Amino acid sequence: MEEKASPPPQGCSKPHLEKLTLGITRILESSPGVTEVTIIEKPPAERHMISSWEQKNNCVMPEDVKNFYLMTNGFHMTWSVKLDEHIIPLGSMAINSISKLTQLTQSSMYSLPNAPTLADLEDDTHEASDDQPEKPHFDSRSVIFELDSCNGNGKVCLVYKSGKPALAEDTEIWFLDRALYWHFLTDTFTAYYRLLITHLGLPQWQYAFTSYGISPQAKALLGLFDGSSPLVDLSNPKGRAAIQSRWF
Repeated sequence: MEEKASPPPQGCSKPHLEKLTLGITRILESSPGVTEVTIIEKPPAERHMISSWEQKNNCVMPEDVKNFYLMTNGFHMTWSVKLDEHIIPLGSMAINSISKLTQLTQSSMYSLPNAPTLADLEDDTHEASDDQPEKPHFDSRSVIFELDSCNGNGKVCLVYKSGKPALAEDTEIWFLDRALYWHFLTDTFTAYYRLLITHLGLPQWQYAFTSYGISPQAKALLGLFDGSSPLVDLSNPKGRAAIQSRWF
């Protein structure tokens, strides 16, 4: 059954949605040119769904991820801008539901015959450094789950760094770009979620955490704020945010 979007939240009057969105709806609705701020409201996951996921995948879900799903089984918030008489979709913030928190596999990356395997893409020449943790591996050394498909611009992933059985404390959040290069985002899901909200789901915002930054096309879209400056600056390559407070 297709998910139905809730009406525009009008300052997110429901307390649980206010907590979930960290009050960002008020900021968006007061921004020049922004319209159609919409949240697809999803019921909380039941605890047995989390237990089933853990047993199926032989992984212990991090506590902040569990708490998120106990608040809402996935998240999707969108907003648009009005340009002349046209409404243009711009922001999209999403976290997969538990049923779509699936392991990244060969079949999920390629559909062409004779395509290279994920193992073929392994490159151990770029390992941990002072400013970059050891990257995930496509083989049994890491277990990788997709949190967000980023509208086809890459994948945000929950990565278990020690293989199976996988422990909650061994997780990090990484961005896999379209060229299948890894970029570290945060140590915890909570920190990532706050990054997602802070960047308003703007197109390709995850590329601000890469050495090459967001594309010229995405930068052009950021100019649709009715002539005003974007609420966040995505022009700084390898941008970082000091996010210490926990939410979930």
